Amino acid sequence: MKQDIHPDYDYVVFRDKGADYAFLTRSTVKPAETVEWEDGRTYPVVDVQISSASHPFWTGKSRVLDDEGRVAKFYKKYGKTSPKA
Repeated sequence: MKQDIHPDYDYVVFRDKGADYAFLTRSTVKPAETVEWEDGRTYPVVDVQISSASHPFWTGKSRVLDDEGRVAKFYKKYGKTSPKA
């Protein structure tokens, strides 16, 4: 392996504020913000919008984003009739 070409691989906290969930793992990400972890040490922190604690697949709680499907929206927008009708 070539020397001095690999990024630093260190501990980072990934935090999902919406689900009030955080976990400590190793990553090559280097965020500027830090947080004090449960062990009393300070680690860099990355805020994520969605994690396994808030994702519908893992929680079993589905979210309805829209009432119409994408195909129905397309037909409505361009004035075409759907193939089902």
